[in-house]
Amino acid sequence: MPADQNSKIPENKKVQDSQIEQVHSLMSRHLNGNGRLFGGQLVGWIDEVAGIVARRHAQTSVVTAAIDNLIFKSGAKINDIIVLIGRVTYVGKTSMEVRVDTYVESDDGYRKMINRAYLVMVSLDEEGCPRQVPGLIVEAEEEKAEWDAAVRRSELRSIRRKEGF
Repeated sequence: MPADQNSKIPENKKVQDSQIEQVHSLMSRHLNGNGRLFGGQLVGWIDEVAGIVARRHAQTSVVTAAIDNLIFKSGAKINDIIVLIGRVTYVGKTSMEVRVDTYVESDDGYRKMINRAYLVMVSLDEEGCPRQVPGLIVEAEEEKAEWDAAVRRSELRSIRRKEGF
């Protein structure tokens, strides 16, 4: 395949094109010394979900550049069903912001949010260099609001980098 075809940027995508849902049943190996979901385990799952979402959007390998926000709202215990939902909220030139919401799901299907995280993922070419990503088509009002909030988070990340944080 000629180099120009191999490096072609895929067409813009809708949010739902790369959205995923991952489900886990909490077992003793996932718990901390207090019998609650170990935060490090959850961070690993969140990073995995964000990576899959970003790969689906970019159609390339990706790396995690930052976990911008990670808010633990509530805990989870053994035998809880954990549901993680990830979606792209914003794209730049070579990076994407991915939001991952984590829920505990009850037996009747009700979901209670226990965590929200925003991660910055970077698309990579075959040599491991940043590669341009497709644009994001935002349609619903919620998607537009999330895009606007993501622009502000991106600006804040830039300020923090300049200040050495």
